[in-house]
Amino acid sequence: MGETENSATTTTSQHHHQALEMEDSRGDDVAPQAASKCYDEDGRPKRTGTVWTASSHIITAVIGSGVLSLAWAIAQLGWIAGPIVMLLFSVVTYYTSTLLADCYRCDSGKRNYTYMEAVRSILGGVNVMLCGIIQYVNLFGVAIGYTIAASISMMAIKRSNCFHSSRGKNPCHMSSNPYMIIFGATQFFLSQIPDFDQIWWLSIVAAIMSVTYSTIGLALGIAKVAENGTFKGSLTGISIGNVTEAQKIWRSFQAFGNIAFAYSFAVVLIEIQDTVKSPPSEAKTMKKATLTSIIVTTIFYMLCGFMGYAAFGDSSPGNLLTGFGFYNPYWLIDIANAAIVIHLVGAYQVFSQPIFAFIETQASQKWPKISHKEIQIPLLIPGFSPYYNLNLFRLVWRTLYVILTTVISMLLPFFNDVVGVMGALGFWPLTVYFPVKMYVLKRKIPKWSGRWVCLQLLSLACLVVSSAAVIGSLAGVLSDLKKYKPFESDY
Repeated sequence: MGETENSATTTTSQHHHQALEMEDSRGDDVAPQAASKCYDEDGRPKRTGTVWTASSHIITAVIGSGVLSLAWAIAQLGWIAGPIVMLLFSVVTYYTSTLLADCYRCDSGKRNYTYMEAVRSILGGVNVMLCGIIQYVNLFGVAIGYTIAASISMMAIKRSNCFHSSRGKNPCHMSSNPYMIIFGATQFFLSQIPDFDQIWWLSIVAAIMSVTYSTIGLALGIAKVAENGTFKGSLTGISIGNVTEAQKIWRSFQAFGNIAFAYSFAVVLIEIQDTVKSPPSEAKTMKKATLTSIIVTTIFYMLCGFMGYAAFGDSSPGNLLTGFGFYNPYWLIDIANAAIVIHLVGAYQVFSQPIFAFIETQASQKWPKISHKEIQIPLLIPGFSPYYNLNLFRLVWRTLYVILTTVISMLLPFFNDVVGVMGALGFWPLTVYFPVKMYVLKRKIPKWSGRWVCLQLLSLACLVVSSAAVIGSLAGVLSDLKKYKPFESDY
């Protein structure tokens, strides 16, 4: 058995080496020809992704819990600044995503399998370490944010039924901790799915769920506006008097972070692009998928954010479906929150798979014997393989990862503030700075040319906005920490 494994490893290594040589001989704009029916030219299993699977991955990553905080974000900014800021974020995200998609292949035709590999091959130096730290901290933070959001939605189902049965007499206070543990237990099993390419079905289910709860939120907002008989809200947002001047500033900044979080997917764009088949070129497919996804998400964001603000005005809840602006029909709110939980189960995996891949690649290089050790578990299921090969390193390390995200979520269960911090920290460097810098270098855009100046101004403007959002969101976290006791979160 050991000889068979060594022989297979040697064959794979030779095949991979030949594939890399084939890649190096290609131009950047030439779509690669498959080395065989089962493998691409780089020796990896043939990619089968399309515009639609890539779009579903993006929608799963983008239409997340962030959509539920948009009514609150617009309430801080008002009817003028709110829509403008949201539209600007969508345009900037789409544009910089097209720049990033062009960085999937090097000039030699070699693939960059991850965001960090693209930075390494195009920029190199200290940029690689900087990108890695920002990317993986951001992905880890998003996993925490999604754990918090899922627990809040699970509690909302329990509370809506409690309110309904007691007819509003019972305050229905409860702890979020058991629900975070339930979510973590689910991720324990799903995290054993080996890689990104094998979670396409989970992304499609999650994308359907995101459309479901966004549509319900929109419908409830429309119904509430009809019930009120008027559009609430003001041109400048929540007024000073209801909040202090300082709170108005911090909350407006935090709103930028929340909107940025709602559009964050650049961090997994290259990884999604690596699932796409060719021809046509992966960049062309990815640009179509990005455009489709941004249009769909922006329409949903605008409708959900606007109708939520129109329904509740300055008192818009931080989470539209769990802030109990809506009480009835309680069964419909339960369906929406169940859809959120299912969506976040998939979204957690979309954002965590790049971290899994990075750690396991590093481990296979440093400790190949340990990282590749597997045990065979017999499966007594007709029609399936008789054995399941369980990778022990994957089992242990991914389980520890899930436990860590769950424990930190239990320590910091502040949905809006965590969302704001993560969105603000990741937006400028990952969505704007690195894509712009890589594109300028790759396309050899002359310094001080008109295009170069415009790209630098775009990057600078986004840096200012992101910095403000970080400050505002951190102010919110510090405010929450003053009145919070760890592991005793009651809602």
